Amino acid sequence: MTDANTHATPDAPALHVITRDVHGVSRKQMSQSALRVLYRLQEAGFGAYLVGGAVRDLLIGHQPKDFDVATDATPEQVKALFRNCRLIGRRFRLAHVVYGRDIIEVATFRANGGDDEGDRQTDDGGRLLRDNVYGSIEEDAVRRDFTANALYYTVEDFSVRDYVGGYADVQARLLRLIGNPEARYREDPVRMLRAARLAAKLGFTIEPATAEPIARLAPLLADAAPARLFEETLKLFLAGHAEASFLQLEAHGLVQALLPGTAHALASNKSGALRRMLLQGLRNTDRRVANDEPVSPAFLYAVLLWPAYCHALALLQAQGVHAAEAQRRAADRVTMQQVARTALPRRFSLPMQEIWLLQPRFSLRQRKRVFRLLAHPRFRAAFDFLELRLAASNAHADDVAFWREAQLHPTQATAEQGFQDVLASPEAAEDSVAPRKRRRRRKPAAEGAP
Repeated sequence: MTDANTHATPDAPALHVITRDVHGVSRKQMSQSALRVLYRLQEAGFGAYLVGGAVRDLLIGHQPKDFDVATDATPEQVKALFRNCRLIGRRFRLAHVVYGRDIIEVATFRANGGDDEGDRQTDDGGRLLRDNVYGSIEEDAVRRDFTANALYYTVEDFSVRDYVGGYADVQARLLRLIGNPEARYREDPVRMLRAARLAAKLGFTIEPATAEPIARLAPLLADAAPARLFEETLKLFLAGHAEASFLQLEAHGLVQALLPGTAHALASNKSGALRRMLLQGLRNTDRRVANDEPVSPAFLYAVLLWPAYCHALALLQAQGVHAAEAQRRAADRVTMQQVARTALPRRFSLPMQEIWLLQPRFSLRQRKRVFRLLAHPRFRAAFDFLELRLAASNAHADDVAFWREAQLHPTQATAEQGFQDVLASPEAAEDSVAPRKRRRRRKPAAEGAP
């Protein structure tokens, strides 16, 4: 093995080979589909490497979720080798080799410069719009984002190839951008979110020079595609490290860029109750992921945007808007503001709003209202949210206790805890009294009828 204490620069990448007896990674830990792709490309005379997060995760003892391959074969050459291959992407041309449920992403080595036939394009701010200029493995290594993601495993001799000091950074649990951090963030602002997510997921520390520009450049995320920000949000919060991800976003000034309404509401909530509830919701999400239980983007966004909703609702009520109308308007206002930043589909935003709008109904214990709410399709999610609100305030303890009992014994709960109050309510009494049947007046018999 060759080793070095200094990091190679993008202008002068230096190869370090980490042999099998040093890195300890075994092919038994790898996807058999990925190995089939590697061997097939190698047999056809192409260079082929397992690359990126898979190599990084294997080195630190994690089981990778995805296995990606890098090669000097063009996408068209890859497609010619694999009948089960499809080409995708315009910004980055990729080949997907499909084995049942396994999809192995195969990318051609990219160059670090050039503008051949318009296949590499950036906007005036330096953001990369298109990058299909192919190059060597050395050029590909310095085009990657973090040193920890620029490691190449080869089945040729089972070694790991390192051109930018990534192996030493993985061993030190350090996340370092390749090249000038400010330029790389301007090239792709979503890298700032990736830095926070990887640091949370892996327990890595973001290297100081890599971390320094983030808070200053966070507003650049406003120019990122909303659909891409939505996908990145799900990766941040639905992969089992939601709480750590939010704390990373806070530490680096990224909450304002991703969740502007929530950031403003948290800053104005002096008691910290809303933040406590949000963090408890993220901890609950992490626990569900760890237990392999389903998690819902609708519930996640209900948690993330609840501070913004509470803030908007308080403003509307202070203006004298009726409570029910204020709730609807606050829900719509917060949703529209967030959709402008992340593309929140209606199949998630509508259930999110229902969870919020059902909260006041938990204080109503009239018999018919109780049964109607228990039958509501969004009841379980709304009740889970009510339980979560206990993290912010004990004022909901009675409601939670009542509805726990109501789910087990609805008739007994309404009779013992709520139905006596119903009788004093004219509205409830009206609901509880059965309507009187009208007697039909018989028509007089016609003359001559028997």
